[in-house]
Amino acid sequence: MGLVTSKQPELETKETLLQRIDEATQYVPLENLSLSTQCGFASTEEGNQLTEQQQWDKIRLVVDTAQEVWGN
Repeated sequence: MGLVTSKQPELETKETLLQRIDEATQYVPLENLSLSTQCGFASTEEGNQLTEQQQWDKIRLVVDTAQEVWGN
């Protein structure tokens, strides 16, 4: 599930991601789901308006949330 935007610098909250994952499990078993960003961080020629740190923060959020939901 591409729940973390790679287009905007604002960081989603873990609580929002957990809620959306929970909503998705009403339709698909949790073991069949995974978490990711929507797409790459440079999806246009000029790239998106995110700093390198903002990109890493989003990747860290995906990893931390996935570990909480699915374990190591």
